[in-house]
Formats: sequence, C-alpha cells, structure tokens
Amino acid sequence: MTTIYLIPCVLADDALETIPPYIMDAVKKCTVIFAENERTARRFLKSMDKSIVIDDYEWYAIHKAEEEQLQHFRQKIKEKKTIAIISEAGCPGIADPGQILIKAAQELNCLVKPLVGPSSILLALMASGMSGQQFEFTGYLPIDNAERIKKLKELELASQKHNSTKIFIETPYRNNQLLESIIKTCDGKTKLCIGVNITAPNESIQTHTVCEWKNKKPELHKQPAIFLLYAGNL
Repeated sequence: MTTIYLIPCVLADDALETIPPYIMDAVKKCTVIFAENERTARRFLKSMDKSIVIDDYEWYAIHKAEEEQLQHFRQKIKEKKTIAIISEAGCPGIADPGQILIKAAQELNCLVKPLVGPSSILLALMASGMSGQQFEFTGYLPIDNAERIKKLKELELASQKHNSTKIFIETPYRNNQLLESIIKTCDGKTKLCIGVNITAPNESIQTHTVCEWKNKKPELHKQPAIFLLYAGNL
C-alpha cells in the first residue's frame, strides 16, 4: 500500500522548534514531494536537516496545472512511491492546497498519514478564550465592501445564535481594511481576537471587544494575521 505523508511546515521561518523531529524521519522515507512552493519547501527541509540531499527527491508543484499534477500524483501512486505533501505554511489541506491530492489518495486506498505541526487556526483558537466546542473556519471574506459587510453580519448573527466562534483570514495587505470593516459593522460588545505572526518572536494573540479594538487599532499591513469573532455567551 502506498503511503502519503502530510508534512506540516513552519508558520514563521525561525520557528523550527514547532516542528517535531519525527517529521524529518517521515520525509526521509519519501522519494517524491508535492509542494505548494518548491523553493520554500526546499529551504524548510534544509533548515531542518542540513544533511538532506534535496535533489534526490522528485519534485512537483501543487498549484501549477492542477489536473496535470493530479495525473503525476496518481502515476507515482501506481509506481508505489512513498510521497510527501508539503504546504507553504501550516498543514496540508487545512486552509492550504493539498486536499485535491489527498482526495485522490483516499480514492486509491492509500495510507494517508497526517503529521503533527502548527496550524494558525487551532493555535489562535486555543489562545483566544472563545468557544472551542463550536467553531467554524470560513476562509477569506468577500473583497467587495458591501458583500464583506453582509458576510460579517451573517457571521456575527450565527455566532450569537449558536454560541460559536467564527474564524477567517485575509490577504496580508488587506488586513487593515478588514479590521476597519469589522469595527464599523459589528456590535461593540462582540469579541474579536486577532492573531498576528503566530509562533514568531513577535507573536501577538489578543482578544478584546470590538469597541476596545476601535480605540487601539494595531498595524496589520502585510503581516500574517487571523481573525476570530465571537458574539455568543460563555
């Protein structure tokens, strides 16, 4: 049976301690790597183990010509190669590419091995003080301002109704605009957690009411951030 290893990657370049040592043991069992970003993945593996010979692996990009890569993936499974899937940051398939390959692996009855590593979604939720019993990751909100406001209102209402935490992200260069939309749209008593540079030395994960954030807006431009909204009652 072909084994597919789902390899977590660091969220911050200098946070190598967040990757358990057994990750590299799994990588060394592989002969083929499908990576979201080959350059980043090569640098990550070399930083984890300088003795690794990067060019010994067959490399394929996940994002480029997806159907073509899917064909390569299926072919390597037929060849009974042991395969690693690596995201650019975090865990494959969790708000990152990889799920299309993993779906194919399941359909072909491969042994899919998810390995432990950092996920900004779970780390932020753990530190937020918000509900970890009921939560939803909603990905990116709409870019259009009217649609974004509509979505924020829907999320806030659903959070209040179900006592659930709503988690979402934005492209780093639009973080400040998203924060402005939240402050203008949501009730002042609604809780908002903002996680920035998670696992990096300058990590910040803080929860305040929307009203409190209004008076101390952080500078989020071009910084990796994640937002958690909670309008329920704990």
